[in-house]
Amino acid sequence: MIIKNFKEIKKIRIACSLASKVLENIKKYIKPGITTENLDKICNIYIIKKLNSIPACLGYNGFPKSVCISVNDVVCHGIPKNNQKLKTGDIVNIDVTILKNGFFGDTSKMFIVGKTNNSNKLLCNIAKKSLYLSIYKIKPGIKLNIIGNTIEKFIKSKKIYSIVKDYCGHGIGKKFHELPQILHFKTKKNNLILKKGMIFTIEPMINLGKKEVIISKDGWTVKTKDKSLSAQYEHTILVTLNGCEIMTLRKDENIPKIIT
Repeated sequence: MIIKNFKEIKKIRIACSLASKVLENIKKYIKPGITTENLDKICNIYIIKKLNSIPACLGYNGFPKSVCISVNDVVCHGIPKNNQKLKTGDIVNIDVTILKNGFFGDTSKMFIVGKTNNSNKLLCNIAKKSLYLSIYKIKPGIKLNIIGNTIEKFIKSKKIYSIVKDYCGHGIGKKFHELPQILHFKTKKNNLILKKGMIFTIEPMINLGKKEVIISKDGWTVKTKDKSLSAQYEHTILVTLNGCEIMTLRKDENIPKIIT
């Protein structure tokens, strides 16, 4: 894993802050009847015109849109579509990656369209809590696999949920995806010792059903195999001298930016 220096951290912090602003801005548009294509266009214009930045997903390995929008049983990498309208009760993940001054910032969160049932709300809250619990463990000197071990222990305690094992978090900086992979489940591997200056994403994907997933014919959209709902939250994390910094923290979150 690349250890970032002060100047690199400063630039990544800017990219991360801008990515979080996209999620804060799009919230007011999440309503029944809007298409995921329109949401993507709003994000595109905001990123380019307002933030003077680049939507990193657009064209990445051929991905056709500016952000990933994953609705209900879509686990990740959902392609926004003009014929996909949000409905009351839907749960929606919007995944934003910003490229600014040569550095990347990556984050995602769940949105609820109108009102939904308690089961759907709980799924989203469980996914968020699993992320937060793992973040609180981050500090120099610990093994990287404490992240997955913490997430799995929590999710297993809830009985009815599962962790998607096919996708993971990643290092980030001058490249969108850098080593190492950040696994979200218990493993004896991933025993790299964390050091100050490491930056990576944590992005657990939690299903209200079984963990197996399938990839749609478009080559991108990942869905739960049993058609159960899925939820994901993601933050970019910096390992600091005594703990960590949530580089993509939003204003609406009830967790400290700096954790020691």
